[in-house]
Amino acid sequence: MHRKADMWLIRTFWDFEFPHPLLPNFEFVGGLHCRPAKPLPMEMEEFVQSSGEDGIVVFTLGSIVTNITEERANVIASALAQIPQKVLWRYDGKKPDTLGPNTRLYKWIPQNDLLGHPKTKAFITHGGTNGIYEAIYHGIPMVGIPLFADQPDNIAHLMAKGAAVRLDFNKMSTTDLLNALKQVINNPSYKQNAMRLSTIQHDQPMKPLDRAVFWIEFVMRHKGAKHLRPAAHDLTWYQYHSLDVIGFLLACVAAALFVITKCCLFCCQKFPIAGKKEKRE
Repeated sequence: MHRKADMWLIRTFWDFEFPHPLLPNFEFVGGLHCRPAKPLPMEMEEFVQSSGEDGIVVFTLGSIVTNITEERANVIASALAQIPQKVLWRYDGKKPDTLGPNTRLYKWIPQNDLLGHPKTKAFITHGGTNGIYEAIYHGIPMVGIPLFADQPDNIAHLMAKGAAVRLDFNKMSTTDLLNALKQVINNPSYKQNAMRLSTIQHDQPMKPLDRAVFWIEFVMRHKGAKHLRPAAHDLTWYQYHSLDVIGFLLACVAAALFVITKCCLFCCQKFPIAGKKEKRE
């Protein structure tokens, strides 16, 4: 399926990516799902507003990970209890014993709407593409706790951009998480870098969703986009690895060695007699 695709829509953008060459059938559409924040549910809005000037922290490890071990949950809850911000934590497990009064647990949260709320100070994330681009869209610095797949690479990109701090989920202590949160919230450079990425994300001639729709319809209108598709996908396995070229070069070398060997044998058979005559004389 990958080889037959005429157009690839990549869910990242140059605010997040490092400079690198692209094939003509690659188009960045990162952030196509992002949108302005909507009003929060009344109960959630009241809790957010109760944070005052300190603001809130949004915490989720994604839709796949809804539960963690009690030991890890207590380590996290203990750190969250020590910050002045209110915390909204998407968590579906047993209530941690160290949970502070500033933290509320939710089975589901309106992530985009919370990240777009003016009181949001930081986002604790596993590094999934959806959450990362919603945070970039709204200019929120992050504490990354990657778990698997592309998440470590995503957080590495954000660290290089100066918009995130990374922690190891299995090794982090309460102090590690507390210090990371303080660093991201209190050091203004993280917010400034996040806002710079947000500015780049918003400053596009066409919205990512419109760009994705355009290229999908382009492929439909022209019944494909073969003119953009690299020929590498049509090569056989031996052509792709240049085995035919290597074989040809080896054949040339073998032929050259054969000719040289034959010439040497011919010379050895002809000239030794003349050499002997000279010796006798």
